[in-house]
Amino acid sequence: MSRLNRTVSVAPMMDCTDKHERFFLRLISKNVLLYTEMIVSEAIDRGDKKKLLEFDMREKPVALQLGGSSPKLLANASKTGENFGYDEINLNLGCPSKKVQKNKFGACLIKEPNLVADCLSEMVNATSLPVTVKTRIGYDNVDHYENLYNFVNILKRTGVKTFIIHARKAMLGKFTPKQNLNIPPLKYDYVYKLKRDFSDLEIIINGGVTSVSEVENHLEKVDGVMIGRSVYHSPYLLAEIENQIFNNFDVLSRQDIIEKLIVYVKQEIKKGTRLNQIMRHTLGLFHGQNGSSYWKRYLSENMCVRDADISKIDHIMDKVKPNSQNISAGQID
Repeated sequence: MSRLNRTVSVAPMMDCTDKHERFFLRLISKNVLLYTEMIVSEAIDRGDKKKLLEFDMREKPVALQLGGSSPKLLANASKTGENFGYDEINLNLGCPSKKVQKNKFGACLIKEPNLVADCLSEMVNATSLPVTVKTRIGYDNVDHYENLYNFVNILKRTGVKTFIIHARKAMLGKFTPKQNLNIPPLKYDYVYKLKRDFSDLEIIINGGVTSVSEVENHLEKVDGVMIGRSVYHSPYLLAEIENQIFNNFDVLSRQDIIEKLIVYVKQEIKKGTRLNQIMRHTLGLFHGQNGSSYWKRYLSENMCVRDADISKIDHIMDKVKPNSQNISAGQID
């Protein structure tokens, strides 16, 4: 089994990193590791596995992020994920939403390291894929470095070697998920120290990264960087990452990305996918370019097509192509 390159990855984001978003991002970047949205192990056990887990192999490498607290269900979901072709299984220990807490998974599990260790042990035994952890640095008032150190020290005994650390604590029950992404202060020094103390582990930093220069600075101290909202709102940031981090200059232009995405859209429409389910992910493609607001406006006015009328789709996409070419030059009026 070849080692995954986790130098730069795109964070799992609910309602964002679905299979359409991942296909779109892969058109921009060949090298970043992509993650699914968190999928609950119980849903995999009881639900439509194909609907939940099937993805286009052109998205690879892709990691499956799981949520749950049942060792048995998480083990079964890990094996199922392997069968579907994922490259990594990740356990979510960072989501702070009340709904997630109620169902006993996400960030509230930081309170129960022994239960988490049992879950990870079962997952590791169930799959040949690497099993990884994504966690926060603490919760509520339990936010001293020593607590994080002890937590990781317990979990590493399961054989897990990769820890993705969101450098904020979670405020459980006090903040909304959105507030939890902004209000708790970032403590990058905790993550740097964790790498120094656990030199044998792969430590990935996450939280607040918005630029390639920040990625480069973090990589001097840790093994990898995970980026979330910055990539979702400005996906072509990945082109800059390809150039400067991976030394890859064979990157598609924004216009070429749209051309290739059109082919994918037509394939998906035939399967019953609504156009806006795909194109909503492209709103930020022209972020920072002259005329980017016209792109967003055009999408909002034209992409909510709910039927599978291919002729209608062709009509819309024929308009998108020339518009997207003009946007980069600021020529739309």
